[in-house]
Amino acid sequence: MTTSAPTPVSPVQAEALRQGIAPPLEQIREGIWTLAIPADGGVANATLTYVLEGTDGSLTLLDPGWGTASALAVLDDGLRQLGRSIADVGFVVVTHLHADHLGAAAAVRRASGARIAIHGNELAAIEHQDADRRADEADIAAWGAPEPLRAGLTRAWGTGRRLPGAAAGETSADVRIGDDDVLPIPGRTLRAVWTPGHTTGHLCFVDEAAGLLFTGDHVLPRINSGIGLGGRSATNPLEDFLSSLDRIAAFPGVEVCPGHEYRFADVAARAAALADHRRQRNAFVADALDAVDRPTMWEVASRVPFTGGIASMSGLVLASALAQTSFHVRLLGREDEVASAS
Repeated sequence: MTTSAPTPVSPVQAEALRQGIAPPLEQIREGIWTLAIPADGGVANATLTYVLEGTDGSLTLLDPGWGTASALAVLDDGLRQLGRSIADVGFVVVTHLHADHLGAAAAVRRASGARIAIHGNELAAIEHQDADRRADEADIAAWGAPEPLRAGLTRAWGTGRRLPGAAAGETSADVRIGDDDVLPIPGRTLRAVWTPGHTTGHLCFVDEAAGLLFTGDHVLPRINSGIGLGGRSATNPLEDFLSSLDRIAAFPGVEVCPGHEYRFADVAARAAALADHRRQRNAFVADALDAVDRPTMWEVASRVPFTGGIASMSGLVLASALAQTSFHVRLLGREDEVASAS
């Protein structure tokens, strides 16, 4: 389900998206470029990687994209268009742990000796994923999904799930970024803004001098980002996400540089639209709880108007819908009204 989309700042990116092709390398500001890194399956999942040049000529990559051979070739080709190469990269900054953002980081480090920077919560999610997957599997048992769907849920959300970089050392960080930290890029003030929700350690970055806000998957122009797609949290990822939207809306007048699709302006309006979407879903969940006495989470989600309905879903998409329904139930304070199927 999508909400109204903001007007593109980059007609080139918007037209490429309309045509289903990868946009070309594009300069955003002096010394800042964006490059689309497609997945092997095509451009639909292309990640927008940002290249930042320091005043000393050093190169920083923000979200280097997928770690496949073909994606790395696209990354290197883009850098060569700038007269540089992967070997010139000195710093890799990652908004969050998903493979389309983090995947290439280890390969870039091996090629160039670059340092990798990420929020500590993302590293903890990778380190603790075995325990998290067992807890997620207990959730699956309690949701009450039909038996034929449970094997797919287990593969995608339970003990079959594997976060990126599980191999020892692949995603070890040289720099752990915290909220309000300023990245060590000569001549630039790129400040971290902790925005949990999509994942527990998601970060956005603001360069107020350049008028740019890099939002990863927290705020996208046409997509309502999934929530709780990293490590488990003691807090409610939905509540975290809504608070993070308020934080990011406090940067008026910046150009938004998201992790996918196209650049746009007016982050406050987009954040408000995303929050409104969640308020509407909260109302649907409340109605579902009112309609059925002691429903399972599956029964609640069945009454929520997800695109196509949950009957059309399976695997990770279904698991995410059920998990997000549970976050809405928690936000309403009505967990005791939901029956456990386990």
